[in-house]
Amino acid sequence: MMNPVQRTVFRSVLVLIAMFAFAFALVPLYDVFCRITGVNGKVDERAQTLVSEEVDESRYVTVQFITRSGSGLPWILDVEQRQVRVHPGQPTEINFAFTNQSGSALSGRAVPSVSPSQASRYLRKVNCFCFDEQRLEAGERVEMPLVFQLTRDLPKDVNTVTMVYTLYPVAEEKAQLQAQVAPGSGGDA
Repeated sequence: MMNPVQRTVFRSVLVLIAMFAFAFALVPLYDVFCRITGVNGKVDERAQTLVSEEVDESRYVTVQFITRSGSGLPWILDVEQRQVRVHPGQPTEINFAFTNQSGSALSGRAVPSVSPSQASRYLRKVNCFCFDEQRLEAGERVEMPLVFQLTRDLPKDVNTVTMVYTLYPVAEEKAQLQAQVAPGSGGDA
C-alpha cells in the first residue's frame, strides 16, 4: 500500500507519460480530424497529368484563390483573378505574381491547401509554382502559372472549391529573416 506522497508521485508520472503519448499521437490524430471534418485539405504536391475526359458543361464550380505570406517573408503573392468559374473536366490556367519586397535575394515556397478537403481528391495540378522552391532577387517580380483541372467525378454537392497558397521562407532564409528582425545583438554599448 502506498502512502499519500507516493500515490501523488505515481499519479504525476502517469499523467506525464500520458501527456508525452498524446503529444506523439497528435499529428496522426490531427490528420484523421482533418479528413473527418473537411478542414485543411492536403494536396498532392507532385505534377499530375490532365485527365482526358469530356468536359461536364451541365454545371459550373467556382474556384476561389487565397494568397498570403507567412513567417515574415517580405514577398507579395497576387493572383490575376480571385475566383473563376470552371466546368468539371476543363483544364484551366491562372497566373500568379510573386514580388520580393526585400533588399536581398530570398527563397520561398508556396504551401497549398484545398477546402473542402474532399475536393482535393478531384483536383489535378499539371503545372504549379508550389511544386518547387522559388528564388527571387531583391525587388524582383515573377509571374508563374497554375494549370489545374477538377475532374468530372467531383461530387455534385461541391459548388465552390477554395485553394489557399501560403508563402513560407525556406529554412536557411528563415534564420536570415529572424536575424534581421531581432533587436540589436549586443556589442553596441
